[in-house]
Order: sequence, then C-alpha cells, then structure tokens
Amino acid sequence: MIISGKTAVVTGGASGLGEATALRLHAAGANIVIVDLNEELGNALVAKLGNKAIFVKANVASVVDAKAVCKAAVDKFGAIHILINTAGIAKPGRTVGKEGPLPLEDFAMVVNVNLIGTFNVLSNVAAVMAKNTADDNEKGVIVNVSSIAAYDGQVGQAAYSASKGAVMAMTLPIARDLARDGIRVNTIAPGVFNTPMMARMPEAGRAALCAVVPFPKRLGLPDEFAMLAEQIVVNGYINGESIRCDGAIRMS
Repeated sequence: MIISGKTAVVTGGASGLGEATALRLHAAGANIVIVDLNEELGNALVAKLGNKAIFVKANVASVVDAKAVCKAAVDKFGAIHILINTAGIAKPGRTVGKEGPLPLEDFAMVVNVNLIGTFNVLSNVAAVMAKNTADDNEKGVIVNVSSIAAYDGQVGQAAYSASKGAVMAMTLPIARDLARDGIRVNTIAPGVFNTPMMARMPEAGRAALCAVVPFPKRLGLPDEFAMLAEQIVVNGYINGESIRCDGAIRMS
C-alpha cells in the first residue's frame, strides 16, 4: 500500500511504540488518528503533527469508543486505510502470590485491554476499511502488537503472556476472514524496547536486559519498531504473519 494520502489509526499512539509509528507514517504522507487515554500527550502530538492529525480519547475495549474512533476518522479524513494496534497494558502478578491466588479481576483486566481491545478496534475498523475502493486490490492493512512474552513469558506474566499469545494466535484466522475484503492482517512481537514503560525500570534492570540481547546489545529503538510497521504496510505480500523484532533475544 502506498502510504501517502492514506489515513492511519494508531491506538496507544500518544507515546512509545505508537507515537514512533504515528510519526513515521505521518512523515510518509499519511493522515494520523491518534487513539489514547492520555489527552495531554495525545493533544501535544497533534500540535506537533499539524492539521493532518487528530486525537480521539478512547478505551480500546469499549465498543462505543471504537465506533466513535471510526466516525471521527471518516468525518475528518474520509476513510481508514491503516490500523496500528499498539495499545496495551502490563500488570504483573504471580499465579499464586503471598496473599493467595492472583485476583481474577487483574487477569481479566489485562486480557480485556490487550486481547479484547485489540479485536474490538480491529473489527470495527475493518468494517470501515471494507467500504474502501481497492488500491491494487487492497483496501486496508492492519498491524497488531503482540510481544516476545507470547513465546517466553517471565515470572508474573501469566496474564500478559496469555493476552499477547492470543493476539498472535488470531492473526492468521483474521487474515483469512478479511482476505475477501482485500485487507491484510499481521502482528509484530517486539522485544525489549526503550519506551516510557521501560524508562521506569531501574538502570540495573535495564542493563541486565541489554546484556541478554545477542545483537545489538541494547534496547530496541521505537523507530525500529515503526520501521517494521511501515514495511508491513507497504509490502503487499506480507499477510497472516507474526514477526519478532527483538535482536534475537530469547528470555530464560
């Protein structure tokens, strides 16, 4: 898909991997719809990008909010061609901790945002994409975000790993579902990236993570994630795939 002139919805777009992807797609000529709960950061990014961007405050797990995002995008830019689903949360907790079993509401909250939220936005946006006029037989491109935790979940990551593993598992069937509509669906599984979430980790912890990355021995740069997302959008033969972007790290 040619990015210039297209419209991209980026969930979790106000910071981290989402922000980097919004910036890269905007630089390639796309209109950007930033979806996030953080109004301050979202509006600041819109001010930076100018009149080819809007911010929509939304909870990705809300059907009402997902439909509002679609309406705002179409009202402003006429269509949606690209979806980058980076919104997600992490709430670590052992299956059985010092105070007993992991509260079910904690597990459900992570799954609700990371899995159900991803599918909710995807399905609503795909319904809008299906109305597009095909560009070289293609009407839309969707990029979801999983995690290496889907493969190598750590202690306390049962909920997070389950949610991200499910995002990866639904990639192929959704790609098959939407093939008749000319919509490609892929997933990126990022490793340890230098995002605001990672910035809150003590320096010793960050150094330990860098040490186990085979090459390059550092945290990933958000723009490296964005670069891969952009390549998935422009490469019309990548479909139904989950791609690790992690410097070959395999967590013990």
